Amino acid sequence: MSYGETPSQTVGPYFAYGLTPVQYGYDFTDLANSVVAGPDAQGEHIRVIGQVFDGDGALVSDAMIEIWQADEAGQYSSEPVSMDNAGFRGLGRCGTGTDADSCFIFHTVKPGCVVDAAAPFINVTVFMRGMLTHAFTRLYFSDESDANAACAVLQSVSADRRDTLIAKRLDTPTGPEYRFDIYMQGDRETVFFDV
Repeated sequence: MSYGETPSQTVGPYFAYGLTPVQYGYDFTDLANSVVAGPDAQGEHIRVIGQVFDGDGALVSDAMIEIWQADEAGQYSSEPVSMDNAGFRGLGRCGTGTDADSCFIFHTVKPGCVVDAAAPFINVTVFMRGMLTHAFTRLYFSDESDANAACAVLQSVSADRRDTLIAKRLDTPTGPEYRFDIYMQGDRETVFFDV
């Protein structure tokens, strides 16, 4: 008796209604969305924008990116599911499925250095179709070259791959923007961490 191949499992459809419902038009409450820091949050207000690419270099239109970061003083929010008194949440989620260019866009503030870290960074988690386990990486900032050079975690990555963790700054008429594209596989694959 032959049972054939076991079908692959995927976690893809859950993102839309379970983790980013408002973005996709569902009438559920979001615990987190793309606004990590409100207009009253202290610090330099920035946008983080990027796209996710699969192993063939094609855009992934149904990924979800989650970020977690410190505020401008290097402190993590004690209540990440709601804005604190300063308008800072510290946690954000954004799906790529509602943007015409399959982008994720976060509105936040540039983080300060946390204890025992030499450079500011944002923790990034990638969820997407076909992945049963999400992938973890970090976003560092291109305009923090001295701090990046002193960061033990960033320096532990081979020199020829560090640039996959560096978001490029662009000053736009509406404020600073950091471009951070994520490549899941291939020659330009983003460095992911085992945590």
